[in-house]
Amino acid sequence: MLHVEMMKPFHTEVKDNKIRLVFAYQYFSLRKDDEVFSFIPVEGKEIVLNRDTLQVENLSEVFVFQKGNRFIRLPLYQLLLVSDVHDHLKTLIEPVAEQENSEEVMELIHALERENFERLMDDALSHRDLDLFYQLLATQHHGGSYV
Repeated sequence: MLHVEMMKPFHTEVKDNKIRLVFAYQYFSLRKDDEVFSFIPVEGKEIVLNRDTLQVENLSEVFVFQKGNRFIRLPLYQLLLVSDVHDHLKTLIEPVAEQENSEEVMELIHALERENFERLMDDALSHRDLDLFYQLLATQHHGGSYV
C-alpha cells in the first residue's frame, strides 16, 4: 500500500459545481515502503471533483511519481484504490465545501432580511404609519440595514 507523505494543492479552483485541485512539483509525495516518491507533472496534474457529490471525475488522469531514476505511474482511479489519497482529499475539500455552505447561508440570510424589511414597509402602509414608512424608506435609500 502507498501512503501519502504530503499532499498540498498548488492551486484550488471552485467553478460551477467543480472543485479543481492542481498539483505541482514538491507539493505531492507518496511513501512506498521506506522510500518517498515525489510527484512530477509530466502527465496528469489535477484532480477534479464534483462539488455536489464530492466524487472524483477525472479517474483516468495519470499521475507520475519519481525517486531517482524510478517511477510510479498510476491512473487516478488506481491511485485511489492502492493509497490513502482519498482520506487526504477529504481534508482538502472540507474547507471548500464549508465555505460554499457559509456563502449559501449568507445569501439566504440577506434574502430573508430583504423580505422582512419589505414586510415592515407593507405593515407600516397598512396601518397608515407614514412616519415609520418614510423612516424605513430613508434607511433603505441610504444603504442602511434591512433590519
